[in-house]
Amino acid sequence: MNLRFFIASDVPEPSHDLNRRRRLTRSTGLMGVKRVTAMRHCRQGRISRLGFLLCVLGAASTAGAAAQGLTIGGRPVSTLSAEPLTDRAKEALRRSTDYLRSLSTEGGYLWWYSEDLKERSGENKATASQIWIQTPGTPAMGMAFLRAYEVTGEPKYLQAAQAAAHALTVGQLQSGGWDYLIDFDPKESGKWYRRTDTAPVPKGKGTGRKNNSTFDDDNTQSALRFLLAFLDAQKQPGPEAASVRSAVEYGLTMMLEAQYPNGAWPQRYDAKRHDSAKFPVQAATIPRLYPREHGKVSYYSHYTLNDDTQRDCIRTMLDAYRRLGKPEYLQAAKRGGDFLILAQLPAPQSAWAQQYNASMEPAWARVFEPPSVSSRESAGAIRTLAELYRETGDAKYLRPIPAAIAWFKRSEIAPNKWARMYELHTNKPIYGDRDGKIHNTMEELSEERRTGYAWQAGFGVASAIAFYEEARAKGPQAQQKPQPAPKTRDIKTLEADAVRAVTALDARGRWLVNGRIQTRTYIENVNALCSYLEAAATAHTASR
Repeated sequence: MNLRFFIASDVPEPSHDLNRRRRLTRSTGLMGVKRVTAMRHCRQGRISRLGFLLCVLGAASTAGAAAQGLTIGGRPVSTLSAEPLTDRAKEALRRSTDYLRSLSTEGGYLWWYSEDLKERSGENKATASQIWIQTPGTPAMGMAFLRAYEVTGEPKYLQAAQAAAHALTVGQLQSGGWDYLIDFDPKESGKWYRRTDTAPVPKGKGTGRKNNSTFDDDNTQSALRFLLAFLDAQKQPGPEAASVRSAVEYGLTMMLEAQYPNGAWPQRYDAKRHDSAKFPVQAATIPRLYPREHGKVSYYSHYTLNDDTQRDCIRTMLDAYRRLGKPEYLQAAKRGGDFLILAQLPAPQSAWAQQYNASMEPAWARVFEPPSVSSRESAGAIRTLAELYRETGDAKYLRPIPAAIAWFKRSEIAPNKWARMYELHTNKPIYGDRDGKIHNTMEELSEERRTGYAWQAGFGVASAIAFYEEARAKGPQAQQKPQPAPKTRDIKTLEADAVRAVTALDARGRWLVNGRIQTRTYIENVNALCSYLEAAATAHTASR
């Protein structure tokens, strides 16, 4: 048996271990030596769990193991030893995809399913007729299928992506985007006003149905980016492609309509056109006095950076421009950047808030999200402005950043650590709870809010600043000289990741985590397997 294939790293045995091996041989025989040595190597990370199992079996031949009917991951041991990892990786992709597709609802997915399939959930508990949009839901699964198709060329992955795309087109709202979920139950689906609904709506009358396109948590944006990517991969004309193209064009048109005159996007959009008189274009200010308690007012129409809403909208417009070449999408992205310039708060708090009211003042969102200067959203603003500079070459997008970096340096609460929110004027860290009040310490919070929200962290600040510095040094993309392809991770590391994914797959094609089948785990493992297959193909080509 050739065990090298299963060993994460080939580490020479220290000389002092050779004497121990001789003693073990006398006391336990060859099988004992192999078992003890394998156990030690497994503990030290030198060998994978699969390698350990095969080492234990090593005293018997592979044929002997096969004769005993031994299997790993549902595969006979005799086939695993001779089968190249590239083949096993492709087989793991096929089996795991087949299993996940068996759980899909109309081609769409949730976040997780219990092992016995009696429970299922997105962000909240779900039913068998529902699919989820928010990552790692249907769009993220669709992107994983496209990745597998790109690497392997196997049509089954494009078919899986097509089914996911179809599910999204069915659930697209009249307002152009998507809610957090789509329900295919005939009785429940009537609660939403879908674009595909044909019943006329009386003029001036509301439908009484849900019609809020959600930009929160990359919801609508991720769906559109997946559909754009699917069209690029699909290439063949036909009714399904036409349906997806129509959904993309409609969704992007409504995103343009949802954008405010100052370039911001709301958290949600209900297809009611903005009255420009109510949303004047002006720079952000910090009011001397502002509400210290939540006023029970909706925040859906606020200019929103929270959870990367503005950034994800800009990214989606740039993606649409690159794929479709229509200048209106680039202009929308640039207007989004113009809003970020306007939204930078005045010195000395020269960063950004989570959301702003129509007067361009920091505003309340949820009851635990008070008006404040927000480090997480400010890091996202820095990165987005630098991305726009790289895309457009316009240096105006870089000018707000140095003042924001200076604010970050003054506001650090520990090395590479910031509070999520800082009080207006005083710049002291503040916190929120479900009582709708501002709190000064985390100890004042309920346990649910203290542990259920990211109050202190690095928030990607260091990487955002590094990205800005790199963009400034290299200049716009159009001015950059062609660069060599970035160095991929070491093939051995990719191989180890692939081995872990292959060996963790059970006989039914599931990656189980704490008794759950998770779409996030599927996506991570698909990416790991695809990265290995790409690297292996490159290495093979280079060696020819």
